Amino acid sequence: MSAPASPFHDLDHYVALPRVAGLALSPDGSRLVTTVATLNRKGTGYATALWELDPTGQRPAHRITRSSTGEAGAAFGIDGALYFTSSRPDPEGEEDEPVTALWHIPAQGGEARVVLSRAGGITKVVCAERADRVVVTGGLLPGASSEEEHATLRTRRKDASVDAILHSGYPIRYWDHDLGPDVPHVFAVQRGPGPRPGDDDETGDEGEVRPPLPGTTDRAPEMHLKLLTGGTFPATQDPTPVLAPDGTFALLPVTIPEARASRRDGIARVDLATGERRTLVDVEGLEASPGPVSPDGTRAVVVAGRTTSPTEPPQPRLHLMDTATGELTPLAPDWELWASPVAWLPDASAVLVLADSDGRRPVFRVDVPSGEVTQLTHDDAAWSDLVLSPDGTTAYGVRSSYLFPPEVVRLDLASGDVTPLPGPVERPTVPGRLEEVETTTADGTRVRAWLALPHDRPDSPDGHPLLLWVHGGPLSSWNAWTWRWNPWLMTARGYAVLLPDPALSTGYGQDFIQRGWGAWGDAPYTDLMAITDAVEARDDIDSSRTAVMGGSFGGYMANWIAGHTDRFKAVVTHASLWGLDAFGSTTDAAYYWQREMTPEMSGQHSPHLYVDQIVSPMLVIHGDKDYRVPIGEGLRLWYELLSRSGRPAEADGSTVHRFLYFPHENHWILAPQHAKVWYAVVLAFLAEHVLGEEPDALPEVLGLVAPEEATRTT
Repeated sequence: MSAPASPFHDLDHYVALPRVAGLALSPDGSRLVTTVATLNRKGTGYATALWELDPTGQRPAHRITRSSTGEAGAAFGIDGALYFTSSRPDPEGEEDEPVTALWHIPAQGGEARVVLSRAGGITKVVCAERADRVVVTGGLLPGASSEEEHATLRTRRKDASVDAILHSGYPIRYWDHDLGPDVPHVFAVQRGPGPRPGDDDETGDEGEVRPPLPGTTDRAPEMHLKLLTGGTFPATQDPTPVLAPDGTFALLPVTIPEARASRRDGIARVDLATGERRTLVDVEGLEASPGPVSPDGTRAVVVAGRTTSPTEPPQPRLHLMDTATGELTPLAPDWELWASPVAWLPDASAVLVLADSDGRRPVFRVDVPSGEVTQLTHDDAAWSDLVLSPDGTTAYGVRSSYLFPPEVVRLDLASGDVTPLPGPVERPTVPGRLEEVETTTADGTRVRAWLALPHDRPDSPDGHPLLLWVHGGPLSSWNAWTWRWNPWLMTARGYAVLLPDPALSTGYGQDFIQRGWGAWGDAPYTDLMAITDAVEARDDIDSSRTAVMGGSFGGYMANWIAGHTDRFKAVVTHASLWGLDAFGSTTDAAYYWQREMTPEMSGQHSPHLYVDQIVSPMLVIHGDKDYRVPIGEGLRLWYELLSRSGRPAEADGSTVHRFLYFPHENHWILAPQHAKVWYAVVLAFLAEHVLGEEPDALPEVLGLVAPEEATRTT
């Protein structure tokens, strides 16, 4: 069998492409570590490994960990030791079941060893920049005042086969997982084997280094935990500590409960020696999240903005926060882009931030005294995971675009020069080219998009068939490589793919978001139709062969479009909102939805009200474990399509519509074998209704076609 023209021509090759994410830099700036996810032997999941890159770009990358379960969360200690989390078996341990533990590799190299393991595992590890301070996060069962009690309670629940959870607050689930009964906490990692019988102080003095136990001199340093936090933290996820460079305190996000099951986010400070906690930012009507702490520890760059309402969208802005008092001072208050602060320069003269901007996500420098903003990168890419060299002259980051997946690069902060580093993964060759397109709407607004086109000439004199893809969010942008919605799998089969940023997209200023706020069916819809009209007018596009596809908010828009025009030959709607009357109280964050739309707005913009106008064939896709857009939305859409649409099921029960259901997937289809099913079914549906090919009712990847009868559709 000959090799495919590119990995995008074959789904088996595509899902097997290695994937780079994350970045950590050693304190002396000499070592970079990233993670690479690769397909497991069964092809049913991915395992991550840590790889080291040379910041100078002279030496090739090399792998430093290897296991079937994988490793993640790399962080460097002040001594250059590398910490990470993994659930791989401890060769010197006696665990009854796998648990995510804290592992350690000395600065001089050697074998990775477990230094900390606890019931329920460890979720994150964070190290101070200029101090011997390691902090981890993990869950603690209610009623447990120590690690021993926590472990005992977990064992009791397991032995009794109890998984029920009694809630007294909201929310109770988040995206794809149930919340509780563990409550997120933050722990300081203490050196030594932990409290011993007869100790007066259960945790030992801060900084104490106990002598190793007999027979442990060849092991990694023994460590134990000191509980730092109790009280209210974000119920949806473990808090991510932001450590002061000297390791004396951490800033943490906190959840502030409000009446009627609502909540908002504030900021707390925790002393890492004593565990003393003070809430610094708790302002009614304000949401705030912590960011990096200044080199002298007196200030932090945080993001703060108003809570939303049906008439006011979010307006997050950069602020300087006094780390002693919590006082907030606007930083670059007139800059409209939604920025994420990353790092202070060593002299505290400026901070580096990332922000969506015009279909990209560049690196910016914000001068602290003046608030002046300077864009440092000008490539057509989205940056993430930015880390700063100790001398402040160089930054390293992970960047991607629609032309290449994430890769590690070096950025010269003075010149803006970007240099790709020798990495663990080569760029795959994409089967097409990328153009930027735009149009002006009836109200005079500029709307832009990326257009992915095949390299080959159209197989029809009328041009390429066109797929309009609508992004989710809706407060987001088509600006970075995506594995879940990858346009090159479509261009490999002759389609052009349009990736527009309509009203509500980030990176175009506050007014652009305001245009669509509370009115999803208005400006976002007309923007999408306007940019589609402009692209369909091109000589290389066949306007008679088009389809629309979207997921989450994009799925909502696909449903809305289906009920308002018959111009599209097919509609693919994934994890989509259908009946806004019911969705608002069943999503995992109902309090947010109640702030976003009034009942009148929901009624005016609910796609289900226009089901009788739908005549285009629809492929409905939903995962049962989706808590953001619950499965009830897909079930209701499916029934109403067959019973009430303008193209209902026939008298014999047959229908042009299809429902692809994943019992164990969530808002995203993550398992590799199911990603193949997703793409294969979508491609077969489009081939039938857009290209006019014979229907393929049972793609081989569903596993229901006898080998001797199978015809590959991938």
